[in-house]
Amino acid sequence: MEPSSTTSTPADAGPGVDWPRINSLVVGQAAVQAGSFALLIAMSWTAIQLGGHGAVTFVILASTLPRALMLLFGGALTDALGPRVLLLRATSTRVAVLAAGAVVTATTDALWPLIAIAVVEGSLLGLTGPASGVLLTRLAPDEHLGRANSLFSMVLRLAPIAGTPLGAWLVTVGGLSGVMVLAAVGCAVWLVCAAHVTHRMARPERRASGPSVLRRSGDGFRLLAAHPRLLWMFVACFCLDLAFAWPAEVALPLQASGKGWGVGAVALVLAAFSVGALASAAAGAALAHRIPVFLKLVVTGTGLAAGMAAMALMPSPGTLAGVACAVGVFSGLNGPALVTAYQQAVPEGRMGAAMSVLSLATIGAAPLSLALFSAVSLYLGVTGTWLLCAAIAFLSPLAAAMALRTPPGKTAEPRTEARPVPDTTTTPV
Repeated sequence: MEPSSTTSTPADAGPGVDWPRINSLVVGQAAVQAGSFALLIAMSWTAIQLGGHGAVTFVILASTLPRALMLLFGGALTDALGPRVLLLRATSTRVAVLAAGAVVTATTDALWPLIAIAVVEGSLLGLTGPASGVLLTRLAPDEHLGRANSLFSMVLRLAPIAGTPLGAWLVTVGGLSGVMVLAAVGCAVWLVCAAHVTHRMARPERRASGPSVLRRSGDGFRLLAAHPRLLWMFVACFCLDLAFAWPAEVALPLQASGKGWGVGAVALVLAAFSVGALASAAAGAALAHRIPVFLKLVVTGTGLAAGMAAMALMPSPGTLAGVACAVGVFSGLNGPALVTAYQQAVPEGRMGAAMSVLSLATIGAAPLSLALFSAVSLYLGVTGTWLLCAAIAFLSPLAAAMALRTPPGKTAEPRTEARPVPDTTTTPV
């Protein structure tokens, strides 16, 4: 029991929900994520100006490949060192790297600083990804973890909406160095918030002997093989990530162009989806603990897949935007519920490894989707391939239903991870 946290908790939230720290987590992630998206668009634009298509490809690969590799080590290090050590050290390094990058890019127009910064940034993001992913499980009990994840998903959806246009404007006004200063400030805000969030989170006990970090980097995959419920939830998450990327990034612009709707239709549809997703995520933050798990995982997942199929057949931008809004509503409830169910299936002390694999799948699903379905579309066409993506999305609620049917005793030990003791001297951010 945590009496200090319940004094500032809504009456229906129950004991154990550390809302002051959750607020700090949300504020810090909002700042750092917005800065990261601003930096992404600014670095891509600058790379195009310096070297064209080939240069931006190098920069993107320099960021994504180290990030994917370091995610696995980040999960092992999170379980070994705890999230506090990893987050504070890596985020401090990010602030220093971005500050130095702002100075270097202000004095040179070469491509190499962008590649070097992308490599370091990607590596640090990979290291800290699993550590950030375990924080909510330390701050909210299982029955309210869905609410916390819904609130966190709102930040992830709002960050690109705020950060991308800001980065595009700043890079044209003040150049890349100005955007790096902004990203460094966002990291500094996250550093302060992370210090508050992780205060008194104990470092795990050191093992006298055991496998090396290199060997433990594969723990996430071994967890999936050993725990059926965790595996089914992973499949449910991965199928949606795989099915969503190509329709949103490729098929929608192609469809709008082919039917003569113009780029405004693309913006309208994406905005409608975002509005629906934000609205339902906000509702989930308040009511997720009252909604049956089957409804959040299976019913909304089925509606989401059916909506994706309907979007491929819409005759006008208006109807397409309407269906996209409905899909967003389903997505805003379903996405956080999937992550919550996945986290709840993780054995005690293995959250870092489990979240590293989930993060890796999320990062890897987008390029895999773009490459796979772009090739398939040469034979099935845009509409046919879009419907194929919707069929794959239907696998998500099926996998979630299989996870719910799997006896918990066969998947993981009960999660008895100790909650951090709140610091009563701090105030909500």
